[in-house]
Amino acid sequence: MYYWYNRFRDEPGSEMGGYTRILHSGRPDGLMNEIPTFVANPLPSGVDQGYVVLNRPWAFVQWLQQAHIEEDYILMAEPDHIIVKPIPNLARGNLGAAFPFSYIEPKKYEAVLRKFFPKDNGLISKIDPIGNSPVIVSKNALMKIAPTWMNVSLAMKNDPQTDKAFGWVLEMYAYAVSSALHGVSNILHKDFMIQPPWDTESKNTYIIHYTYGCDFDMKGKMMVGKIGEWRFDKRSYGDKPPPRKLTLPPQGVPESVVTLVSMVNEATANIPNWES
Repeated sequence: MYYWYNRFRDEPGSEMGGYTRILHSGRPDGLMNEIPTFVANPLPSGVDQGYVVLNRPWAFVQWLQQAHIEEDYILMAEPDHIIVKPIPNLARGNLGAAFPFSYIEPKKYEAVLRKFFPKDNGLISKIDPIGNSPVIVSKNALMKIAPTWMNVSLAMKNDPQTDKAFGWVLEMYAYAVSSALHGVSNILHKDFMIQPPWDTESKNTYIIHYTYGCDFDMKGKMMVGKIGEWRFDKRSYGDKPPPRKLTLPPQGVPESVVTLVSMVNEATANIPNWES
């Protein structure tokens, strides 16, 4: 992710500024000398109840309070995002810019969300179908949103009905609610990000998010729910980095998957001491 940020930062069309990796383990790690990093403290032991993502909003609160941030807007992105082309500032004034997720459905969960977004705050449609990433938002707005995002996340996790309803996307709903509570609406950009293998073309996007496993047979047919004869899945590399020169997918596999693996290969080929 950092390799491709560096490749595109100063290219025509880019409005990307500085880069910060927010590390919420509370202690430095082996990448500190390679990537600009802010070390945030985790929540007190047991507070996240095994849902490690709750540490994210708390880490943002710390970063916004302690860091010197020159830029007026912030792009929140994730380690499994590959930047495909220079990213401009898609936000406008107090309007954020965000990717709409099909599985974030405020209307469907209105009864649950009203605990955190009372009717006095307006229509449930004011809650955008987003998470916190990818989002571009003004620094001033995020400084207001972040503490609320932290508190709403914790309140949702501590409410059994809400926890059961939202599961692993709870913190995403918490950001969407917090943005709405502070009157920050978002321009929804479907082309902001793609998620292979379900999204098949990368030419119109800014980010490839490799969250889903890509499994295919050697004829290029997708193998849904099965380990493919050819595969790329980040979960294969939980305890080791992917090797250099990953085998490219067979013919017939979507262009987005080919681009993803090719970009991983270019990055690993050019990062010194990658496999060690």
